[in-house]
Amino acid sequence: MAQVRYEIENGVARLVLDQPEKMNAMSYEMWASLPGLAARAEADAEVRLLVVEGQGSRAFCAGADISQFGAKRDGDSATRAYDEAYLRGCAAIANAAKPTIGVIRGVCFGGGVGLAMSCDIRLARADARFRVPAARLGLGYAHEGVAALVARLGFGATADLLLSARIVGAEEALRLGLVNLLWSEDAFEREAGDYVARVAANAPLTLRAVKQSLIALRQPEATRDTAAVDAAVAACFGSADYKEGQRAFKEKREPAFIGE
Repeated sequence: MAQVRYEIENGVARLVLDQPEKMNAMSYEMWASLPGLAARAEADAEVRLLVVEGQGSRAFCAGADISQFGAKRDGDSATRAYDEAYLRGCAAIANAAKPTIGVIRGVCFGGGVGLAMSCDIRLARADARFRVPAARLGLGYAHEGVAALVARLGFGATADLLLSARIVGAEEALRLGLVNLLWSEDAFEREAGDYVARVAANAPLTLRAVKQSLIALRQPEATRDTAAVDAAVAACFGSADYKEGQRAFKEKREPAFIGE
């Protein structure tokens, strides 16, 4: 059954897009499940970051499950409901209180690009391919989705992706900012795993403070809650982890953070 699986290991919550027979295309129900899964991870003190990835090695996500379009995107009200589920799902990842990392293997198309771009950091395998094919399907691309891409990629790159509907390879994706780090197929699992583990081993309060700043910077300046960011930063300096970090530095050892 198509689903987003929730798995936890070593402080990492993994949201696994699980519909491999359709290249992990997202059903309405899968989109709708993302806010609850992100909230679950946020509420778990053991979780330090979220990873979003596709099941198997062929795809991160091929976009929306077009087999549902007749039932879920036929008519104004159904289309609005579907688009809202997509936008709420992406927003839940983008606004999660803990860092989010997209791990991208193979195909990343359509709504999969939007979901990947909602992550704070994107790690890609060298065979990753990106495409937003709305212009080849006759779909309207929601203003919120366009705005999110412009905020991350800039006007020109967003216009190119949406107007041309062309496929972008991994190397170009790295240059455009679609991904942050790229590794060969042979090295990817090791390097991506090491990167995720490195982030998960860092001080949780610092990670949260950085994430609050990142969220605030996506808001209009007049509405940014900088007081909440300042409070999160202050909490770091008053924490046991701050003292542990100093001790570990002096003792030339790895710190053992507890999130307090």
